[in-house]
Amino acid sequence: MEGDNHTQVTKFLLLGLSQDPREQQVLFLLFLSMYLVTGLGNLLIILAIVTDPRLHTPMYFFLANLASVDVCFTSTTVPKMLANHVSGRQGISYAGCLTQTFFFILLADIDSLLLTAMAYDRYVAICHPLHYATSVTPQLCALLVAASWAAALGNAMLHTVLLTRLSFCTHNRVPHFFCELSTLLKLACSDNSLNNTMVFTVGSLFVFTPFLGILVSYLHIFAAVMKIPSMMGKRKAFSTCSSHLSVVCLFYGTLIGVYFNPASSHTAQKDTAAAVMYTVVTPMLNPFIYSLRNKDMKGALGSLLCRKPILSVR
Repeated sequence: MEGDNHTQVTKFLLLGLSQDPREQQVLFLLFLSMYLVTGLGNLLIILAIVTDPRLHTPMYFFLANLASVDVCFTSTTVPKMLANHVSGRQGISYAGCLTQTFFFILLADIDSLLLTAMAYDRYVAICHPLHYATSVTPQLCALLVAASWAAALGNAMLHTVLLTRLSFCTHNRVPHFFCELSTLLKLACSDNSLNNTMVFTVGSLFVFTPFLGILVSYLHIFAAVMKIPSMMGKRKAFSTCSSHLSVVCLFYGTLIGVYFNPASSHTAQKDTAAAVMYTVVTPMLNPFIYSLRNKDMKGALGSLLCRKPILSVR
């Protein structure tokens, strides 16, 4: 976009992951494969949970919601990148960029809050097993999911509305494969101090508060498991948490690394690589983590794929 520096841009250019045509071909095939695996894997998880009565429990209710959000989360960024490659264009409209940013923040926040709800479910199941049925009720599960959506919606709207206040002038080249908030803030040619303040205050609440809740839950779980006398009992208790803990480490490790490190340690390459981890790789790995490390899920998936009738356990 050439011309007056005070002219608001109407389109952004997503520079993607590489400018080398040969690397672009490889990346296109890689991301297409990962996107298809993510969609298929998470949809199979959802179908297995819906069709198997044995999985109609709070833990799997949250997992089905997490799988649904993961499919949408990946679909916010990857299809546009693939479409740009096929069309040979890099452009995304101003409105399209803001829409992508909104849904990216919304779904990332819901992911974070759902992982917290799952940690609470495991905490009650292991630390207070006798009260589990009366504490983690279907009504509470539905309320936690609804509250996650409402809180995430408010945060996404806040950052998107604040983004509309900024002017981008001639700075429309986004060194990323999607319209990521912190990258857009760096391109603004007007004062973005309020936006940055909101990112590190309100925005951080949706990362550190859930993470702290998960950490406290697992400290209580660890203490409770250590009191179990038999080694077999300890292994069984830990096995119910291992899948969730693996996903938490993947998701929060990369997210905190991108947004809450000193600015001097950031490079476009590092930030993009980390973004690929939590926007593409983690949603793709979630179905494998939960299916390979969970006997009930493996059984449900096997029955679903083999089309065997599943009998309810009475």
